[in-house]
Amino acid sequence: MVLAPDPLPVHVDAWLLVVNKPSGLLSQPGLGPDLADCVPARLEPHWGPLHLVHRLDRDTSGLLLLARDRDCHRALSLAFARRAVRKTYGADVLGLPAATAGCIDQPLARACQRPPLYRVDPLGRPSRTTWRLLEAHGRWSRLELQPFSGRSHQLRVHLDWLGHPILGDPLYGDERSRSLAPRLRLHATGLGFVHPVTGSLLQLQSPLPWRDPCSRVG
Repeated sequence: MVLAPDPLPVHVDAWLLVVNKPSGLLSQPGLGPDLADCVPARLEPHWGPLHLVHRLDRDTSGLLLLARDRDCHRALSLAFARRAVRKTYGADVLGLPAATAGCIDQPLARACQRPPLYRVDPLGRPSRTTWRLLEAHGRWSRLELQPFSGRSHQLRVHLDWLGHPILGDPLYGDERSRSLAPRLRLHATGLGFVHPVTGSLLQLQSPLPWRDPCSRVG
């Protein structure tokens, strides 16, 4: 098995750490020794104890925030709960949306336990995602996404429901979208929040890591 690269620090101070998580690396350990490799396990030998503030799917890359002490973790977790953290993502999706921007306001519920899968469900938890078109490239388009809730697989399920699944998604979409890219083309590009200790506004950016255009996308 090929190991994912190490996460690279984007911002470091005495209270928190923001890294670029590579695709293929877990945000937190799973059950069993085969799923022990994760972001904290890679970073803690160098940075000391770390506490995840939020998570990215294993296949999703991009900005991930960790606290370096319990007080900072509580403050940052509260900021997430209060929707005071601005998160943006870049995604390449199948096809061209009918509009240049929109809002997907559809509740989500678990559809399957193993593997964990989710679906749009009227009885599910409220979930909202806004999107805008950045580029159109024939069979695929590039979108900027902003989730206003933090449900598992939210962006992936919402875009599949919209009829434009994310390219390379091994769980959602169809064979067309999976065949156009070798990895999930979803990347956490932006993270904005008020530093819980200094009070300064941090606005961090991470460019899309894949080549543009991918050789398998046309």
